[in-house]
Amino acid sequence: MTDGLRPAAPAGHRDAYVTLVTNADFALGAKALVRSLKRTGTAADICVLHTGGVGSEALAPLAGLGARLVETDLLPTSSAFNAAHARDRLHGLAPFTKGEKPAFHTPLDNFCKLRLWQLDYDRVVFLDADTLVLQTIDRLFDYPEFSAAPNVYEGLADFHRMNSGVFTARPSAGTFDAMLARLDAPGAFWRRTDQTFLQDYFPGWHGLPVFDNMLQYVWFNLPELWSWPEIRVLHFQYEKPWQDHAKADRLRPLIELWRAYERGEGIPDPATLPAPAAA
Repeated sequence: MTDGLRPAAPAGHRDAYVTLVTNADFALGAKALVRSLKRTGTAADICVLHTGGVGSEALAPLAGLGARLVETDLLPTSSAFNAAHARDRLHGLAPFTKGEKPAFHTPLDNFCKLRLWQLDYDRVVFLDADTLVLQTIDRLFDYPEFSAAPNVYEGLADFHRMNSGVFTARPSAGTFDAMLARLDAPGAFWRRTDQTFLQDYFPGWHGLPVFDNMLQYVWFNLPELWSWPEIRVLHFQYEKPWQDHAKADRLRPLIELWRAYERGEGIPDPATLPAPAAA
């Protein structure tokens, strides 16, 4: 196992859902995610990668839900790479124009996602900590590396780009080392951090249905695409459901669903949820 990740996976657990927690906010998101995975009845391991700065108080609910906690370090990237991807510089060069990233969003942390290739599992499905799993997705373990859904939330043009909030992976130390070498090549700049990098590293990525990573903005931008019975993973891209934000009223049914999972009670059947209003 390469330095920077500890400990090894327990024997007998070959498949795992993995998420990444880099601060207390994402620990709160991961609590709802882990609860949602548990409700599907999956037999796969649930693993939470977390950086050392996340406090034990924030992590305790995840351990209490049965998730395996694995502490990880930031990637050993160069000072030039770190400067290029610092929050203010990155957002200045590649500003978000469709939505707002919260103040706790730190671009360099995103690259820790690559640490999952160091884990001692055979097959991994990665899920961002701001997702909910609404029905079983165990079939994704049978999908090849690298499978991801398109980044659809505004129109047909979105289909050319993948979203790294849900993807399949096959951990390998060799893959991790090759990724790190390409990631931090001289002059490298990854406009959307891990998402841009992974699409470059896996240019022939396999497409998952949009229902395996339904982005919340589809609710008001493409309501004709929204279908509660078919949505398997709901992804709160941009603004988070535990925040107060300008789009909260427009996204109220989705936020209330997330809050039910976070509380662990009153979780509705998706069939009873309202349909989005026509655009």
